[in-house]
Amino acid sequence: MQQKQRFDKLQQYVSGKIIGQSDLVNRLLVAMLADGHLLVEGAPGLAKTRAIQVLSEAVEGDFHRVQFTPDLLPADITGTEIFQPQTGEFEFRKGPLFHNLVLADEINRAPAKVQSALLEAMAERQITVAGVTYKLAEPFMVMATQNPIEQEGTYHLPEAQLDRFLMHVRVGYPNLEAEKQILHLNRAEALDDIQKTTHAPEIHITKQDISEARQQVMQLYMADSVEEYLLQLVMATRQPEAYSEELAGIIAFGASPRATMALDRCARAHAWLNGRDYVGPDDVQSIAHDVLRHRILLSFEGEASGKTSDEVIDTLLSLVAVP
Repeated sequence: MQQKQRFDKLQQYVSGKIIGQSDLVNRLLVAMLADGHLLVEGAPGLAKTRAIQVLSEAVEGDFHRVQFTPDLLPADITGTEIFQPQTGEFEFRKGPLFHNLVLADEINRAPAKVQSALLEAMAERQITVAGVTYKLAEPFMVMATQNPIEQEGTYHLPEAQLDRFLMHVRVGYPNLEAEKQILHLNRAEALDDIQKTTHAPEIHITKQDISEARQQVMQLYMADSVEEYLLQLVMATRQPEAYSEELAGIIAFGASPRATMALDRCARAHAWLNGRDYVGPDDVQSIAHDVLRHRILLSFEGEASGKTSDEVIDTLLSLVAVP
């Protein structure tokens, strides 16, 4: 379990830098192990950007942050061809997406064409410019953030495109004790900056480590009953009338097959990070909200009644029989 120990140290390192957001740290590692992308939603100042920056410090590969703005163009993230007068030919200049860890900050501030270019790269792991296809680096993980407060002048992400994200994670404010620790950490880091001292990460995860850990995650044992439970949970979002007439009037569209695959991979990664060699129903339940939250579309009646997708998932978890 050498890889497990290394990822335990990685989680400890990131948690020491990102205080009060243990769920976000866990989901970042789950996304890395499940080879998927993360959409993080929360108010400003909740360490969303800092989280993936800290992760990049301890993981082999390069990191790039892209601030999404209304005037951004697809070529600004994918790259473009530049004419070279010396040779009389065009040369392709790679964009920010040709990095291992990419932060798409405030993704909902960019227009649809830019969002589509990003989501296509996330799904296909390649970029095509002027008829030439370029493979993206491995590992490749995008963490996109969006601010739920300032929605005026933003471009809402289409529900169908949201399905490309492995998980949709919501982060909230830390409690009083965590806030105190954040304050002390900020003072210590400010002092380090003044004294020009740097501290190297205590752990370094290589690309080979990530690859081997992913293999171990996919080899975890999952009983047939747990697999059936996972499938029934997804099917319940599509056929809610089999469980509740009220749910049938609330859910307009259920989760896609991508949800089934995401739930399987994330439950496996969750179990592996918790030191188990098998996947249990509690792993599926722990990850269900983040996997299904953006994949369940509520009807007009559901939205009018004030229901949320999280409440619907809570109801489904209480209705679907647990093995």
